[in-house]
Amino acid sequence: MALAVTAPDPDFCPPDARALVLIGPAGGHLWWDRIRAAPEWQDGAPDPMDRWSKRVLGALAKRFGGAALFPSDGPPWPPFFRWAQASGRIWQSPVGMLVHADQGLWVSFRGALALPFDLALPAARNPCETCPAQPCRTACPVGALSATAYDTAACHAHLDTPRGRDCLTEGCRARRACPAGIPHARLADQSAYHMSRFHR
Repeated sequence: MALAVTAPDPDFCPPDARALVLIGPAGGHLWWDRIRAAPEWQDGAPDPMDRWSKRVLGALAKRFGGAALFPSDGPPWPPFFRWAQASGRIWQSPVGMLVHADQGLWVSFRGALALPFDLALPAARNPCETCPAQPCRTACPVGALSATAYDTAACHAHLDTPRGRDCLTEGCRARRACPAGIPHARLADQSAYHMSRFHR
């Protein structure tokens, strides 16, 4: 789904691009079911999700006369975080991760489409501004997340313990705690897949 639109980056986009659309999965089972049914998922080769994204978004870009860009392109690596924060629909959260107007802390990107025509999404408000409790701040059992740093060593160490099992099987507790993201939460097996890629 289209998560955000921002101005094209001349360092990465074709000269005729007029809009840069950030694309990511919706929550629930539809996207996950589609990925698991894809030939890339079935063929046993590495990186099925990246290969699916490149096939599907590449075809979509071609259909609209644009170009597809991906987080795995590089170096130089496309600055998806910078693009996201320039869109007015995605911000940095109190725990450092990006937060989306609708998807909360579950926001992620499969790619972007640089399109040769103007496109806009409705204005949005940072959901953290209307979340007085901000449960994401205290959800991590080992305090690995803050606005200024991510203690990956503490996170990985926690995931190696019995207390970290729910994070491995259901996803990051901070993400799960975000009220804005509840309607777009990942399925448990989807979260387990992503966590298995992160914690190896």
